[in-house]
Amino acid sequence: MESKSSIGKFGEEQAKAFLERNGFKILEKNFRTKFGEIDIIAIDEDTDEMVFIEVKARSSSEFGFPEEAVNYKKQQKIKRAALEYLAANKIYKDWRIDVVSIILNGKEVNDIKIIKNITQY
Repeated sequence: MESKSSIGKFGEEQAKAFLERNGFKILEKNFRTKFGEIDIIAIDEDTDEMVFIEVKARSSSEFGFPEEAVNYKKQQKIKRAALEYLAANKIYKDWRIDVVSIILNGKEVNDIKIIKNITQY
């Protein structure tokens, strides 16, 4: 069985490629603040929105879908980190928080999807 960190790293690589194929411009990965980490920061080129993306990868959905792990508490941490990023970089544009959900079978992607705008400000 692979470690959580290796599944997470592989999942982030797959998410980045998936996002780029779907019209996102990646600005930054693994942005850390005192509130936590944002996995990927990107621009959705279709909407010109700043997007803060949480990547959740699982080796199966036996114990629930990956996106279910992004609960209210986690959303609030991402929101605080996103606001810090926006302020530090003097960015004044629409933004949202998305989740990329990935189910893996070893090094194969069984399912990958994006859940847009998981929380309202």
